[in-house]
Amino acid sequence: MIVGTAGHIDHGKSTLVRALTGVDTDRLPEEKKRGISIELGYAFLDVPESGERIGFVDVPGHERLVHTMLAGASGIDFALLLVAADDGVMPQTREHLAVLSLLGKERGAVVLTKADRVDAAQLDAVELEVRQLLQGSTLAQALIVRVSAQTGQGVDALRELLWQEARFRAADQVPVQPALAFRLAIDRSFTLGGTGTVVTGTIHHGSVRVGDTLSLVPSMKQVRVRSLHAQNQPVQQAQAGQRCAVALAGIDKDAVHRGDWLVDSAVALATDRFDVTLTLWKDEEKPLRSGARVQVHLGAASVPGTVALLDAEQLPPGGAAKAQIITRTPLGAWHGDRVVLRDASATRTMAGGQVLDPRAPVRYRRTPQRLALLAALQQPSVTARLSEYSEINPNGMDLRNFSRSQGILQAPTRPEDALERRDGDAHWILAATPLKAVLAHLATVLASYHEQHPDELGPVNSRLRRLAQPRMPEALWQAVLEHAEQQGILQLKGPFVHLPEHGVRLSATEERVAQKALPHLLQSGAEGAWARDLAKLTAEPEPLLRATLARLACRGELHQVVKDLYYAGEIMRDLAHTVRRLAEAQDGQLQAADFRDATGLGRKRAIQILEYFDRIGLLRRVGDVHKLRTDCSLFQESA
Repeated sequence: MIVGTAGHIDHGKSTLVRALTGVDTDRLPEEKKRGISIELGYAFLDVPESGERIGFVDVPGHERLVHTMLAGASGIDFALLLVAADDGVMPQTREHLAVLSLLGKERGAVVLTKADRVDAAQLDAVELEVRQLLQGSTLAQALIVRVSAQTGQGVDALRELLWQEARFRAADQVPVQPALAFRLAIDRSFTLGGTGTVVTGTIHHGSVRVGDTLSLVPSMKQVRVRSLHAQNQPVQQAQAGQRCAVALAGIDKDAVHRGDWLVDSAVALATDRFDVTLTLWKDEEKPLRSGARVQVHLGAASVPGTVALLDAEQLPPGGAAKAQIITRTPLGAWHGDRVVLRDASATRTMAGGQVLDPRAPVRYRRTPQRLALLAALQQPSVTARLSEYSEINPNGMDLRNFSRSQGILQAPTRPEDALERRDGDAHWILAATPLKAVLAHLATVLASYHEQHPDELGPVNSRLRRLAQPRMPEALWQAVLEHAEQQGILQLKGPFVHLPEHGVRLSATEERVAQKALPHLLQSGAEGAWARDLAKLTAEPEPLLRATLARLACRGELHQVVKDLYYAGEIMRDLAHTVRRLAEAQDGQLQAADFRDATGLGRKRAIQILEYFDRIGLLRRVGDVHKLRTDCSLFQESA
């Protein structure tokens, strides 16, 4: 168990820890000289007859050091809020209480220190003041203990209270399923002779063993655990709820900073944009508005950031809303992590909340669909979150990324009847409900396309994706098309997609006309062949020839660049390869003049062909240039 102190400067936090443990947590010369805590201090206390050890994090109380207090408070299990009996409630008492409440710390006690300096009436008055202060906070029901570190009054009772809490926590621990990955918030790093780089912090989740390979976040550097100290004792394994010192191999001390995370590589992620549930502290004087500049505290990190409210125009004091936080530099964040916001000048604590999605989108962040997804992420269990999130996500999801964001070691079982596709490290799924909706939408989009383009076989699959599901991942999209074909909803012909009833069969007469026209189409090369010219060359009636060419184009065997101008498939494939070659040599784009010169065509014909490629999805025109679409497989199979 980790116990953290909190309270105004000179209210006896370090003195109380020394009385409880016998350890002086003020280790710096400047702290000794000034008689105040400047950095985080640490001490330990064994619990009799249990094998448990309590770790103490002693935080500074000065108003300019609240950022240091936050670095220590994020990982505590039990809070001790100290109020000096001869001073009463002071500004940092209020702010530290706000911090503890916004961090969701519900287990704790209030300690009235320096009880020997005042009479009973003053003690009663201060206790009443404290009890009023606690109303509306997470410590509203906290026990209040009167203590004097100088005379020993109440110290034994407080120590016994902490021992009971530690025994209760040890007996009440239940393994979390699925297992949470190891994560330690680094609040200190240094070098020891013969050991190398050492980092210390509180283990928030999971466990670690000597020899494990871990990742530093946000740098993503790989390190190996050389040795471990947990609760100030050498160990082979350390676990959540312990203060831990980790000796690392493969990293220099200067590459590690307070606020970094040491994590299992399976869940390593860094973000500068994450969605949260946010509560504005009840004592704030003004509402919080979108665009507010803040100081973001998460784990042991403190970085500047900006708040964007997602489901409200403004957030009143005591109110809650969903918000997106954008930080100036990346940090580590996972679902459920507590975040505290202070104003941009770091003079007061404003708000706090919990991370919902550490991989928040830049676009579509306020849509009803996105807000519904965030609501799904508020479900109490991983299984419930996955089930609801997947059922309302029309674009599918990556189970691997979901597990990483949740901070769990293994992906939960995919929902029943979900479509899935593995693509490298990604494990994409589309749940049954959105799959059914996507298939129905696909059929509608294809029917509309066939109505608008009756002479074409259908769109290429990349174009259909842009028309129907532009935000669906490519790998999952291909799985949807294959599934739709198996269900008889559509048919695939090379890169083209069409409804089954839109397929075209040629009559015997049309087959004969096609065989006569094909050699002339091949002979016409890059210039193409007009229907009227082919009618003369084949000595066939022009209406019959036009109908046959249209049917061949509808089957995907010919290409109608403009009305009545046709190209054989082989010729169009060669022209497409020329386009790809030119574009790949010029940062993925080309101009009409480049294509004209490479093919020897006239400017007008070159433009007509490029516009056809724009139309079918091989290219995309932007101003005077045509950009190659990297997601289009048209003509690529024969490259």
